[in-house]
Amino acid sequence: MAVYAIGDVQGCYASLQRLLERLRFDPGRDTLWFAGDLINRGPQSLPVLRLVRSLGERALTVLGNHDLTLLAVAEGVRQPKRSDTFHAILTAPDREELLHWLRRQPLLHHDAALGFTLVHAGLAPQWDLHQAQDCAAELEAVLQGPAYRDFIFQMFGSEPRRWRDELQGVERWRFIVNCFTRLRYCHADGALNFSEKGPPGSQAAGLWPWFQAPGRRNAGLNIVFGHWASLGYYRAPGIYALDSGCVWGGRLTAIRLDAPEQVYWVGCEEQRRT
Repeated sequence: MAVYAIGDVQGCYASLQRLLERLRFDPGRDTLWFAGDLINRGPQSLPVLRLVRSLGERALTVLGNHDLTLLAVAEGVRQPKRSDTFHAILTAPDREELLHWLRRQPLLHHDAALGFTLVHAGLAPQWDLHQAQDCAAELEAVLQGPAYRDFIFQMFGSEPRRWRDELQGVERWRFIVNCFTRLRYCHADGALNFSEKGPPGSQAAGLWPWFQAPGRRNAGLNIVFGHWASLGYYRAPGIYALDSGCVWGGRLTAIRLDAPEQVYWVGCEEQRRT
């Protein structure tokens, strides 16, 4: 039995199919971890969502920022942008089943036996594993509960930028969702920064990639994540970044978690032109 982690698919269904062929993925034996952003930007978001859902317990995904954007558009909280490509999901006959399934996906998955933790973007430097798990579970309960629509209306925004244990309500939940789905850089004091999106070395002075932040309390974990296409496939001790920019003409990348030195990729034929 193999366990594979795959970077941001973003609607690149043909590339995902070719990657699964290269992995020789057997749904009766193997398991897939997806780093979020299954949908949007690429041309075939609907079949990607259907495929991952159809795999049941043989696949798991964490929520990414594009996945949450789809949920917000579906609730009428946001209007789709011209660059959004999930219209087919919103008009599909199985729309409600797919959206119901999507918003019940986790923000964090930790496998103690494998020794890996999966998120879409990152972890607050102030969080250890236990607190990160608690924060993820707290927000998952909101997204799956009766307060879901009220929160979706207030979810978007960049404040507060620094974690405090005493944060409550919408401010607390917004920080949690931003950390798990938008984080790239932070300041030395752990405050989040959302203006910088380039690769490490291009950022303004005083900013650190979240996984290099001073005093990071989760530095002992092996963390698999996506979200950061300009970072690309990146390995450092405890860090496995898998968004290699498939939808932008890069690659769709996977690693085998029970043998992480094994890396697999396919080029993308579904590149966005704008």
